[in-house]
Amino acid sequence: MDKKVVLDVKGMTCASCAQGIHRHLVAKGLEDVLVSFDSGEVEVGLTPAYPVERVIEEINGLGYKASMPGEKSGIPSTGFDWTSQEGQFLICAVLTFPLMMQHLLPDLGFLHPPVVQILLATPVLWIGMRHFGKSAWGSVKALHPNMDVLISMGSIAAYAYSCLVWIMHSVHAGGSLHLYFETSSSIITLLLLGNIIERRSLRKTLSSLEDLVRLQPRKAQRIVHAMSNQEATVEIDSQKLVTNDLILIRHGDQVPADGTVYEGSALLDEAMMTGESIPVSKDINDSVMSGTIVLQGHLKVIVQQTGGGTVLGKMIETIRKSAQRKPSIQRLGDKVSAVFVPVVVFIALITFFIAYFVSDLSSSDALLRAIAVLVVSCPCAMGLATPTAVAVGIGRAARAGILIKGGDTLERLQAVKTIVFDKTGTLTTGRIQVTNVHTYGDTERIDLASLIALLEQYSTHPYAHALVGHFEQKARPGSIIFQEVEEIPGLGIRAKDKDDNHYKIGAQRFAGDDTSGFFHHVYVNMNGKVIAGIDFEDPLRDESYSLIAGLKQKGIQCVLLSGDKKDVCEKIGKQLGMDAIYPEKLPHEKAAIIQTLQMKGRTAMVGDGINDAAALASADVGISVQRGADITLQTAEIVLLRSGDLRALMDAVHLSEETMRTIRQNLTWALLYNVVAIPMAAAGFLSPLLASFSMAFSDVVVIGNSLRIRAKKLPVLR
Repeated sequence: MDKKVVLDVKGMTCASCAQGIHRHLVAKGLEDVLVSFDSGEVEVGLTPAYPVERVIEEINGLGYKASMPGEKSGIPSTGFDWTSQEGQFLICAVLTFPLMMQHLLPDLGFLHPPVVQILLATPVLWIGMRHFGKSAWGSVKALHPNMDVLISMGSIAAYAYSCLVWIMHSVHAGGSLHLYFETSSSIITLLLLGNIIERRSLRKTLSSLEDLVRLQPRKAQRIVHAMSNQEATVEIDSQKLVTNDLILIRHGDQVPADGTVYEGSALLDEAMMTGESIPVSKDINDSVMSGTIVLQGHLKVIVQQTGGGTVLGKMIETIRKSAQRKPSIQRLGDKVSAVFVPVVVFIALITFFIAYFVSDLSSSDALLRAIAVLVVSCPCAMGLATPTAVAVGIGRAARAGILIKGGDTLERLQAVKTIVFDKTGTLTTGRIQVTNVHTYGDTERIDLASLIALLEQYSTHPYAHALVGHFEQKARPGSIIFQEVEEIPGLGIRAKDKDDNHYKIGAQRFAGDDTSGFFHHVYVNMNGKVIAGIDFEDPLRDESYSLIAGLKQKGIQCVLLSGDKKDVCEKIGKQLGMDAIYPEKLPHEKAAIIQTLQMKGRTAMVGDGINDAAALASADVGISVQRGADITLQTAEIVLLRSGDLRALMDAVHLSEETMRTIRQNLTWALLYNVVAIPMAAAGFLSPLLASFSMAFSDVVVIGNSLRIRAKKLPVLR
């Protein structure tokens, strides 16, 4: 495969159309085909045999209009656009109204002549065939008939039958004259209205994505240096920013790119990105994200990433594609939809023959029942059942600071039986703190605080940062002068001062050779003897307790899997009430344990997305709590962006359950609707007019039920 391309496609009137395009392209041997009815986009992987031009030809051959994004055809209209779906509906409504009136009010004699009815109904049929007919004919040619086939057959049958009856009446100059031009026109008009309502409702399912898109700033203030060395700013398009540009962001501005604070301090609103409502303070060397808003202060920022490379850009692209990844539950709807149209056409034919030949009804009554069967059936409801719920669920999660990659991820998460947690930076804060300092021997003459603080400045180890932070307030610069300082990677620091004293600070095997019967994380050795031992602690997150308790209440087994020491893991595991503990495990061992746990049921892994990459990849669902890191956006299937707040994980679990529950409700409704409505139409209880309304209503019910996820109140962890 050479590359992927995204095409804009016009003319898709329903979810069944999207499924037809998908099946046709897959049948041609193309891979990675994603078709979105709501956004009107088709993403497909190109091959040497199928370049983009040929893919466009294939889609156009189905009766649609495909083009590259941004391409425009014709001159944009400045007035009323009758070619739009809304314009076509208004024209059809104006012409259909008098047809309905002459049927409902027989006294309107001037509307009764067949010529008048034909003049009113013909433009409506022409518009209907432009809208539904082209798609229907293309799908039939591709052997993937869609719902437009049913609509076209129903409206053409009523129109053609009325024309035939009029001709026969004119030739024989007698007999009753039963015309059904209003049936043909009302079918098209009501279904156009249904399409408009459906599309507007579908836009609401993508509102969270649109909110993110609106967050993308269009302008930026780039700092330039004039010949006089005085700083000046110039306003440019944010898309023209490049790495290492220096930009100025003032009070009230949106951050136009990801970057690092070079100068200044400010209070930023990151709620739309992380779901965290509390403003975040930013100072020198802190990272800022595109789309966040400066509430107070101003910043000079060095640009690191722009456009699609920013965290916001990647979130938008991920969410855009996520709703197209289908959960396996959608296969039921897809299988039914694939055979739905031929089955309904067969049922309509059987209905006509039984009504006419067995029940001895008139040809017009038998035809009306067959038309009602064609129109009332709705494969769209089944096609919309899953993608609408997935789109709303993923969008709701994004607003809560949870990035979920795909409907299949939601499905797997709600079926998880075991969740495995890394310790450091996941259940704990990741901010190591000194808890105890034990001294051994006569240390009164030694400035221990200065010794440790001055030496640990040479190390980048996490323990070193904690030691410097703990002792630097007590240290006296210049109290000890070192002649030699050397860091031994993985072990510690070796040094010698001007008085020829030798020091070691580090692990037990490096600096604590003469120790026995006691254990510390770090030892301080002077001239071959241990003079101090230091203990550390990585505090548990406040929400870790309530999260584990909440998951266990749901029957989910919680497991601690860490590379840390056994005693540390057991202490934390006991505090949290973990069901199992696996300490001192290397990355490849973590992945093996995940695979073992998967034998008992679906397993999720929660880690930082870097040192747990193998385990995250092995799990059924990989979940990262490391906010905003590139690696997490690439490896984990769920990214918790909410300032490392683990409560977002419980929100994700609840949303996955609610989304899958909604999908099952939608599919149940879609199946029951067709099971009940089709027999009612065949039995004559539904007229074609009522059938048209019912079909459009069934789609709206599915979309409305999916939209409930947006307002669903999530349980609060305490």
